[in-house]
Amino acid sequence: MKISLIFATTLISVACQALAKDVDSIQIKRTQIEKSFHYQTGTVKLETNNATLNVPQGFKFLNKKEGMVVLSDIWNNPPDSTILGLLVPAKTGVTSPDSWAFVLSFDKMGYVKDDDAESINYDDLLKEQQKNTEDANSYRIANGYEKIQLVGWASAPFYDKNANTLHWAKEIKFGTDSTNTLNYNIRILGRKGIFLLNAVAGMDQLPLVKQNIDKVIQSVEFDKGHRYADFVPEVDNVAAWTVGGLVAGKVLAKAGFFVLLLKFWKLLLVGIAAAVGAVKRFFGGRKNTDSIIEAEPLQIQETSKTEELADDADQEKERE
Repeated sequence: MKISLIFATTLISVACQALAKDVDSIQIKRTQIEKSFHYQTGTVKLETNNATLNVPQGFKFLNKKEGMVVLSDIWNNPPDSTILGLLVPAKTGVTSPDSWAFVLSFDKMGYVKDDDAESINYDDLLKEQQKNTEDANSYRIANGYEKIQLVGWASAPFYDKNANTLHWAKEIKFGTDSTNTLNYNIRILGRKGIFLLNAVAGMDQLPLVKQNIDKVIQSVEFDKGHRYADFVPEVDNVAAWTVGGLVAGKVLAKAGFFVLLLKFWKLLLVGIAAAVGAVKRFFGGRKNTDSIIEAEPLQIQETSKTEELADDADQEKERE
């Protein structure tokens, strides 16, 4: 009996040491990946050539090229070539267990009228959003991604007429997951289009996201001549959708719907999984197959496959 007990204790000790070693190895890999990215702070001139991003205090910016690598290759989302980059909390990185970010993009849809902002029926819009989400599941499933369900508003839509900004939050369920995810949407209206800032995070991070909404909205500054107030009725194009249409999800395909809704990726720690089962950390809309994170060979130039898939996704949206 004593021998068996000693043997069992020895096995447990060896297993614990192996587990600690593997955890350290994963942490090293995460650090290596994080250091491969080139974060920016301060003032960033956006490639849309109509606005400046003043990276807010407490955040760092990742440009389009590296942002696409994060979304597709690390967070395992369907690729979207329309993004401009990511605003990432300064104290966390894209591989951190508590990672979250604002995904930035621009839609040059034209001038969005806000006449209906005060008469929006949020209950009806929620039902329409839920139908749109369900309809999109056929595309997700066909491309190897789990279906998603729009549970409801995590924060009801709110339009600031003085600042011409719109924001709302959705609670989303992925597949059979017991933990839901948060998708916080911000729209900043301009003369010829809108900036989209979507915070993709866990539901438990909603208070943290909400406390940063104001500074994030203020971080995007339209250039003179491109502001909402610069609209010229006789010259400028008026968007097909109003504020109510934006909330209803009428431009989901154009706005990068499949990327912006998704924030869960499955991380299996190789070597640890056999000892303690599936050790998971969810970041983005994951595929049904397991994704294994590796420090190498993750190279920024290895985006050709991502871009190819983005083209396929764009073609699919056009056919729709």
